[in-house]
Amino acid sequence: MKHAKFGKLPCGKRLKHIENSPNYKDGKFRNKIEKPVITEGYSIWNLGWEAMTKKYPRTEPSDILPSVKTNLKNIPKEKNILIWFGHSSFYMQIDGVRFLVDPVFSGHASPFAYSVRAYKGADVYHAEDMPEIDYLLISHDHYDHLDYETIKALCKKIKHVVCGLGVGASLEHWGYAPTKILEKDWGEQVKIKENFFIYTERTQHTSGRGLIQRKTLWLAFFIEAPSLKIYYSGDGGRDDRFAEIHQKYAPIDWAIMENGQYNEAWEYVHQLPGQLIQSVKELNPKNLFTVHHSKFTLAKHPWDEPLKKIAENSINQSWKLATPMIGEIVDLNNNKQEFTKWWETVH
Repeated sequence: MKHAKFGKLPCGKRLKHIENSPNYKDGKFRNKIEKPVITEGYSIWNLGWEAMTKKYPRTEPSDILPSVKTNLKNIPKEKNILIWFGHSSFYMQIDGVRFLVDPVFSGHASPFAYSVRAYKGADVYHAEDMPEIDYLLISHDHYDHLDYETIKALCKKIKHVVCGLGVGASLEHWGYAPTKILEKDWGEQVKIKENFFIYTERTQHTSGRGLIQRKTLWLAFFIEAPSLKIYYSGDGGRDDRFAEIHQKYAPIDWAIMENGQYNEAWEYVHQLPGQLIQSVKELNPKNLFTVHHSKFTLAKHPWDEPLKKIAENSINQSWKLATPMIGEIVDLNNNKQEFTKWWETVH
C-alpha cells in the first residue's frame, strides 16, 4: 500500500482548504443526500461471496471488439470532435481547445495488472497516441477513472488538470506541478477564455483509491464553449441533479452519461438503465452519448446490455443517440451523423 500507485491522501494546506468546503463534514466528503453505498436488503459479504463463486453469462465479449485507430495529432484543432477510448475515457476538441477525460490506457482498471483487464480490442490507444492536452478532466479517484500508469505517462503533455478537491495530492505525488492542478469543489468554474468555461458540478458517488473513501471529491463537468454546451455526468446514482443541470444550463447540445457497471445492489452510486432514461429526459439534451461500458467488467450484467438498453430506450425520444466504435470520430456539430450497432456483431 506504500507503492506510488495507491496515491496520497490530502494533508497540510490542501487538507485545511478541504475542511472549509460545505461538502466536507466529520472528516469526509458527503453527497447532497446521504445514502448507503450498498442498497438496503443486500449484504456486502454476500455480494463478495457471489463475486468469487458465481459465474454470470457474457460478462465480457469472447470476440475482439471492433475499433478505429484515428491519428489524433493530425485532426485540425478547429474541428469540434469527440473520440471514445472505451469505458469512460474520451478525447474532445471544442472551439480549438483539447480535452482528455478520465483516461485509462494501462490495460487494467485495478492497482494490479492481472485484475480487471481490458477486453480484447478495447485497449488500442495509449498515452503516446495523445496530442498535447489543454485540460485533463478527472471526475473522481477510482482506478477505472484515475490510472496511475496513464497519468504518469501523460505528464509532459498536460497543460492543466481539473479535478475534485483532494485529488491533487496524488497528482502532485506522481510528478504534476502544483501550478498545473486546479482542484475544485461543486459549483465552481474554470475560465478558459472569454465565453468559455468549465463548471464543476455535483454527482451522487464516492471517491478513493483504497479502503479509505471520501477523502477526495467526485465531480461532474459542464463545458460551456462559444459554440457548444456539453455535460459529462461522471459516475453516480439517481437523484434530482439532472433537472437542476437543465434549469441551469439549457439548451444542452451533448449529454455524456454513465451507462454500465450497474447493479440493484449499488444503485445509489451507479444508475440503473431505467433511471438513466429518466435522467436524460430531465436533462433534455439534443444529443446523447454513453460511457462506462465496453472495456472493463465491474458488474454482473452482460457486457453489451448497456448499449442494447440505451439503443432501445432512445427510440422515438427527443435526443439523437451516438454509438461510436472505440476510436471513431464523432462530429459534435453534425446531428445527422449515423452510427452502426457494432455490438450486435460481437459475441
